[in-house]
Amino acid sequence: MRHAKGYRRLNRTHEHRKALWANMSGSLIEHEQIKTTLPKAKELRRVIEKLVTLGKRGDLHARRQAAARLKEDQYVSKLFDVLGPRYKDRQGGYVRIMKAGFRYGDMAPMAIIEFVDRDPDAKGKADKERVALQEAASV
Repeated sequence: MRHAKGYRRLNRTHEHRKALWANMSGSLIEHEQIKTTLPKAKELRRVIEKLVTLGKRGDLHARRQAAARLKEDQYVSKLFDVLGPRYKDRQGGYVRIMKAGFRYGDMAPMAIIEFVDRDPDAKGKADKERVALQEAASV
């Protein structure tokens, strides 16, 4: 029986899961929409909802707590400068999960997780800027 088993382990150690959530949360904050497997998306929702709540608080302690989870300053700044004010009046439910069929290689159920009221231009924007900077540096 599975009583009092509070989260999905996903066949990973604690350290691996912690790094996974830091990386996936950062990618979701940066692109505002990512595609992953359904169990990972459902667990990521728990992590990202708490981070957005910290972003709504906006004080120094919340910023330090988010920085401990996210590991990169650019994600923390976007969380507090863009996402926190965007969801100031919303009482939860900051992300949605949509099923996206099955992966070809192993038939794993896939899902798209995205922010509600997301900015459609944010997806891939950082990647395009990074490529433009590399091209400008090489010329």
